[in-house]
Parts: sequence; C-alpha cells; structure tokens
Amino acid sequence: MQRIGEQPLPDSFSRRLETAFSGHGQLCVGIDPHDQLLEESGFTTNPQGLADFCNSMLDALTETVGIIKPQVSFFERYGSLGFKILEDLCKEASSRGFLVIADAKRGDIGTTMSAYADAWLAKDAPFVVDALTVSPYLGVGALAPAVALASERGKGLFVLCATSNSEGRELQSAIGKQGSVASMVAQEVQVLNGVSAQSKTRFGTVGLVVGATVKLDALGLSDVNLAEGIPNSAILAPGFGAQGAKLSDAKHIFGANADNVIYTISRSALRDGIASVSAVVKADQLELAEALSE
Repeated sequence: MQRIGEQPLPDSFSRRLETAFSGHGQLCVGIDPHDQLLEESGFTTNPQGLADFCNSMLDALTETVGIIKPQVSFFERYGSLGFKILEDLCKEASSRGFLVIADAKRGDIGTTMSAYADAWLAKDAPFVVDALTVSPYLGVGALAPAVALASERGKGLFVLCATSNSEGRELQSAIGKQGSVASMVAQEVQVLNGVSAQSKTRFGTVGLVVGATVKLDALGLSDVNLAEGIPNSAILAPGFGAQGAKLSDAKHIFGANADNVIYTISRSALRDGIASVSAVVKADQLELAEALSE
C-alpha cells in the first residue's frame, strides 16, 4: 500500500479502494465531531475533547472498518489547533491502513483550486488523505488542477453531484440541454475518468457524491457508471443511519451501481455510545453485506 513520501502509480487510488472493499466491506464511518456529538459521547467541546474523541474513534474502528471520512468543518472551527488535530488524525489513520476521505467540499478556479489541491493531494501536503470531496459549481472544468494532481499522485476526488439536503434539490434537478444539472455533472465526471485513466482500473480518479435519499431515476443517475470502456465513478453515499436511509435497502437504492458505492454512516455509529462503536459498526457491516448479496 503506497503512502505519502512514495511515488504511487496512477491507479493506486482504485487499488486502495478495492483493497478496503475486499478487506472490510463498503462501509465508511464519518468522523463528524460537532458539539452535541462530543457532549453525548462524554467529551469536552474544546480542542482537547476533539483530539480525545478522534483517538477513541480510531481505536474503535481499527481493524473493523477500512474507510473513514473526517468532516473538515468540525476541525476548522477550532482554528490552527483544530487543523493540527486533523493533520494528526489523518496521518495516524493512514498509518493504520485506513483509506481516508477528507470531506472538505473545496472548489474554485485557477491558482486557487491549485492551492486547494496542493493542501490535500500533493506529495508534501500537510493532510495525509487518499481522497477529497470537491464542489463543481464553478464548473466541473474548473476542477482540472485537482483532477490532474489527483491522477498524478494516485489520489481520488469525489464531486458533489446529488446531495440529499432539501436546499440543493431545486438546483441539482434543474433541466438543461443534456438533462438535469446532477446528470450533467455525472456525465462530465465520466469524461474526466476516460481522459485521466492511464491503465485499466475498476475505479477512475474522480467519483461522485450522491446522497442515499436522492431519487436517482428522477435525476437521470441510475446508469451513470455503466459507460463501456470508462473506469467506474465510485459513489460516496452519505445519508445512511441518522439521516434516514437504511443499509438493508442498499441494492434497492443504487441498483446496478451498488457494488461501486461507499456507504457512509456517522452519528449512528455512536448510537449505543462510544464504548460500543466497534460492535455497532460490525452489525452495520453485516446488514450491508447481506443486502448486497441478495
């Protein structure tokens, strides 16, 4: 497994994601330490409590799940101390073999996008992550610096496509010349994967964020990964657990794409308390595996 400081092959993100899937299944646990969650879990709502929470979650999840997704905003709110804790979390998680997806939703144009890419994807980036969430709403083409660096460094990107929040529905379902806005984002991502692929891989450099509560048919997203000859766009799917979607419905929700989805839980991993996280996640993994095997 190639990590920071080593020169990865262009398809290394695909290989690492496949390794995570085969080793621990397709479940991802979000690290979302907002104040209520910290308090309910018995941690103080300050940088020390944040660090203690992260360490406890890593200990609970090690050898249990293969993918974690820290939500950057909950670290950023503590300024430099929070970013230091996030750096430490990402570095430690990477050293333990987790595939780390930074949920930062970065997006801009030109040199600004290049700077974001350097912060998260470059060889000497302060944050040791495997993938980054990005926003396409300055144009998917504006993500080019991040796509190029991710491809070069063997990293991944997940582009916001169809989110489950009600505020995004009107914009993402708006109809243009080539379908809904969400479907146009998905189509452009497929093109990027076709262009950036330098060897035959299961997954392309660029994936999609698709909420588990989104009606895929209505947005023209049911077959976005099925273009022949192009690596699949892995799907990062938040919305399971506390947001209402059920892991037992995984195949019903994502159909033919179900085997390409990273199924994400966050708050629900702590539903029985911090001491029971490992047991809860194992139960969720079993529920998901049974659903995908049907």
